[in-house]
Amino acid sequence: MKVVKTEEAVGMVLGHDITEIVPGKFKGVAFKKGHVIQEEDIERLLRIGKEHIYIFELKENELHEDDAAITLGELICGKGVYFTDPKEGKINITAEQNGLLKINRDILDDINDLGDICLATIHGNRKIDKEGLIGGCRVIPLIISKEKIESAKRILKEKGPIFEVKSFKSLNTAVIVTGSEVYKGRIKDRFGPVIEKKLKAFGTKVSYKTIVPDELETIKETVTKYKDMGAELIIVTGGMSVDPDDKTPGAIKATGANMVTYGTPVLPGAMLLLAYLDDVPVFGLPGCVMFSHTTAFDILLPRILAGEKIVRRDITRMGYGGQCLKCQVCSFPDCHFGKY
Repeated sequence: MKVVKTEEAVGMVLGHDITEIVPGKFKGVAFKKGHVIQEEDIERLLRIGKEHIYIFELKENELHEDDAAITLGELICGKGVYFTDPKEGKINITAEQNGLLKINRDILDDINDLGDICLATIHGNRKIDKEGLIGGCRVIPLIISKEKIESAKRILKEKGPIFEVKSFKSLNTAVIVTGSEVYKGRIKDRFGPVIEKKLKAFGTKVSYKTIVPDELETIKETVTKYKDMGAELIIVTGGMSVDPDDKTPGAIKATGANMVTYGTPVLPGAMLLLAYLDDVPVFGLPGCVMFSHTTAFDILLPRILAGEKIVRRDITRMGYGGQCLKCQVCSFPDCHFGKY
């Protein structure tokens, strides 16, 4: 630190907090340690009685925490993400739009492993709303070496960014409700409305909907028909158990669809099926989706609507965090369920 005249301190960094007292009105910190002095600060500093102040003298190989935070923010934020103005070396990472939050965990770990930089986040692979807080980045020391930031730059320019929010697509969706008891009018369809409500939350409407009996050939032909009609997502409800009367899994397989999974390590949702008929995702949904607030379907649906292609490994990894606690007040997706 060194002492300089206040009038000559513009652009310099305060080395200590400066307290201001206005009798009967205010007593507290007027300028915090680390503040970069601006031209408009000079008059106030003089009124406080600071003819001279202690300042940090940045060396050629050093950066102030706020400047370093801005540099990091520009590199870690990808499409659909922005960062706030720095305050005491900290920026907030925020969603610019509704969508699917993606976080590259490997790069996140690499940056935190450098030391002197803190990056804290929520979990990724989840729906996030516009202006939702994703995390924060804090430069820990007041002054950080340029080499440390250059190391972060090299990592982020090669592998980054860390954060992205993918927009949801409005897919041309077909819902096929199975069940002879529903088809014959013995009971009311309760499954279809649940699916329509879930899709609506992402801006997707049901373009085609029908009720069919528990007949393998009929289900198969209906799936194929809707695919040929231009459906971009096909959801078949019910008939997913091992009961001989449940024909949905066999019918989806019979279309020639490429099976990703029949069964997930998620509770509820263990009997969910996901396949691709050409490039069209086809879900077979077990009965739990109708009456449980959150299931494996709620974990996978946002990724499908964001245009992601699900592979087998995505399914097997869902076991870690795949047990829903069925809380009295559901806070999903702000909970552990479906996070890995």
